[in-house]
Amino acid sequence: MSDFPQPTDWHMLIGGEWVDALDGSRADVITPIDRNVVIARVPNGKAEDADRAVKAARAAFPAWSGLHFKERQKMLTKCADALEASIEELAELTALDTGNAKRTQARPEATMLSEIFRYFGGVAGEVKGNTLPAGEQQLNYTRRVPLGVVAGILPWNSPLMIAGFKTPAALAAGNTIVLKCAEDAPLTILKMAEICSQFLPDGVLNVVTGKGSVIGEALVQHPDVDKVSFTGSTSVGRHVAEAAASRLAHSSMELGGKSPNIIFPDADLEAALDQVLLATRFARQGQSCTMGSRLFLHEEIYDDFLAKLVEKVKGLTVGDPRDEASDIGCVINQKQYDLVQEYIDHGKAEDGVEVAYDGHDSLEVGEPGFYHAPVIFAQAKNDWKTSQEEIFGPVLSVIRFSTEDEVVEMANDSDYGLAAYVFTGDLGRGLRMADRIQSGWVQVNQGGPQVVGQAYGGFKTSGIGRELSLEGMLEGFTQIKQVNVKIG
Repeated sequence: MSDFPQPTDWHMLIGGEWVDALDGSRADVITPIDRNVVIARVPNGKAEDADRAVKAARAAFPAWSGLHFKERQKMLTKCADALEASIEELAELTALDTGNAKRTQARPEATMLSEIFRYFGGVAGEVKGNTLPAGEQQLNYTRRVPLGVVAGILPWNSPLMIAGFKTPAALAAGNTIVLKCAEDAPLTILKMAEICSQFLPDGVLNVVTGKGSVIGEALVQHPDVDKVSFTGSTSVGRHVAEAAASRLAHSSMELGGKSPNIIFPDADLEAALDQVLLATRFARQGQSCTMGSRLFLHEEIYDDFLAKLVEKVKGLTVGDPRDEASDIGCVINQKQYDLVQEYIDHGKAEDGVEVAYDGHDSLEVGEPGFYHAPVIFAQAKNDWKTSQEEIFGPVLSVIRFSTEDEVVEMANDSDYGLAAYVFTGDLGRGLRMADRIQSGWVQVNQGGPQVVGQAYGGFKTSGIGRELSLEGMLEGFTQIKQVNVKIG
C-alpha cells in the first residue's frame, strides 16, 4: 500500500469556529508510514491562540455547567452515536496519523472512544453531594461542582483513547475543555472534534494545535485554566505538575510505566501465552505505558515458556498499519525510532544477555517508514537499563525468578507503578500478588486493555489521579462545596 491522500489544510476549533493560528503559521504533519509524505498542514498555535481558546471555554462555562444533567447526557450520547458511526473513518485516519495498525489498535481505539462517551453520558447524573444529619433546624449538605476550564494535554501514541479518558468525563461533570493535540498526531483529535461539535454548544469543546513547548506550555501556565489533565512521559509530567502547582491549579498526571508481567508455574500456560502476548503491547509497537515490558518467568518454566512465546511473536506481522494483515504498525517518528534503537543496542551489549528473538532479521518493511520489530532479551537482570527505563518500543526483558517474595521485590523495584500482570492457577496467590504489587492497575490471568468504567491511573512516578471511571470523574473534575442552612 503506497497511496496517500493529498495534503489538506486543517484548522483549530475555538469557540465553535474553525480557525487558523493568529499569526497564520502552519506545520506539516508527516505520516510515520513514509517520512517523506506530508498528509496535512495544521495551525502552529502560539500563546495567543491558547488564550483565545481558554477565553472561549470560560465564556461557555456558565451556561454549560448550569444545564440539567439530562441535557448534557443527551448531547454526550449523540456524540457517542456519531463517533460509533464513524469508527472506520477514525480507524483509517488513526493508522495514517499515528502508525498504529488498524486491526489490532486503531479500530479498537476508535470503538473505545464511542463507548467512553456513552459511559460518561450515562453517569452524568451521578455528580451528587451528601446531607449531614445536623438536627431539625439545620440543613447541611454538599454539592459537587465542576472545576471550570480544563486543559487536556494529549500524547501521540493513542490520542483518541486518551482524549476519551478526559473529554466526556470533564464535560459530563459540567466543565468546558481545551484539548491540545500532540504535534506528531493531531488529525484524529481534530476529526473527533468535528464530529462532536455538531452536538455541543460553541466553546464547550475547543481543540488547538502546535508545539507542546509553546501552546501546551501556555495552557499549563494560563491563569484561567482551572485543571490540567496531562498524559505523557514522566519527565514532562513532572514539569507540568510543578507549573500547575505553582499557581495552585488542579492537575492529574497519567505518566510512564515499566510494568511487571509475572508467570508462575501453576498457571494455565497455554491459555496464558496469548494473554501474555497481549500484555507485551507489541501490537502497539510497545508504545503503551501499560506495556508488560518486564516478563518474570519462574525458573521451572523459563526455557519452555520463553520458547513458546518466541514462536508466537514470530507469527506477528510488521507492516503497513492500514493493511488488515498487519499486527504491528510503525513507531511515530525518527526521534522515537532512534531512541528505541539505542535501547536495543544497549541491551545487546549487556553482559550475559541472550537475544531470544530479534524480528529485525526478518523485517520486510523499513524506510521510508519508521518500522521496528519486537526484540526479546533473555537472561535479563532487573537492574539493567533496559529493565528499568521506559523504552516505549517493542522491547521485552525476560527475567528469571524462583520465589514469590523474590518476584514481588523485583516487581516493586521500579520508579513506576502503573500496571501489572500476574498469571497463576492459585486464586489465593493471585489476590495476594494483586495486594502486594505496587501498581495502580493489576490484572490476574489476563493481559487486555483498559475497561470502560475502571479506575485507571498509577502509583509512584506513574502518575497522580484516576481516569476512565465514575470515581475518576468525581475526584478529577469536580470539587465539593459545603452549604449550611439554618431553618426557622
